[in-house]
Amino acid sequence: MLNKNVTLSFNGCVRGAAMCIPVSPGIIALALVFGTVAAQKGLTFLETVMINSLVFAGASQFVAMEVYQDPLTWGAVIAMVGVTAAVNMRMLLIGASLRPWLGQVPATQTYPALFFLTDLNWLLALSEYGKGTRDWGIYLGSGLFTWAIWSLAVVPGYFAGSLISDPKAFGLDVVLPAFFAALLVPLWKGRRQTVSWLFAGGVAALTWYLVGGYWSIFTGAIAGAFAGAYLDD
Repeated sequence: MLNKNVTLSFNGCVRGAAMCIPVSPGIIALALVFGTVAAQKGLTFLETVMINSLVFAGASQFVAMEVYQDPLTWGAVIAMVGVTAAVNMRMLLIGASLRPWLGQVPATQTYPALFFLTDLNWLLALSEYGKGTRDWGIYLGSGLFTWAIWSLAVVPGYFAGSLISDPKAFGLDVVLPAFFAALLVPLWKGRRQTVSWLFAGGVAALTWYLVGGYWSIFTGAIAGAFAGAYLDD
């Protein structure tokens, strides 16, 4: 049984899915590009669909493809696992932040639902929770919608993704970042968020400048978490 303060409804799922529609062009574009990259790397159609739908981690998938080589060696496998784990390390913090909500849901429902956890539906869920929403269908519906769009869009991308292999040409590369930035506004509550966000952004920018790649996601998340933990509101 769900806690009396927490609900799960079909309407909540539909609402969560609808909230993702504005950024669906960005999701589709990224999935199309991943399909193209996978094809160029020599992956079969089945392999591409499986890694895209079962891994379901956009940034990590692109990082893995940068390391992937054919024939695949143990060294390459270890490198792929390492960089993927580093990029996804932020999910430990993201998942923990949802405990006040999903922690009241039975484990048999929570853990399968965490498969659909992404930066997008995390931000949506956190924003709605802060507004007093307790229907976790918002989280589940947005996650399912994102997964479905991501899984379907890779198919044409595998065969014809080269037509939009450069999302920047269409301005699609700024859709997701702009949406995330907008979602941060209602989450701001004062000095603690301001300082921790600025610290996280500064560390991430410095890491990107010095190291490059996707390490900035990991270092920025860790830096922001530590800054927030040691600051008072």
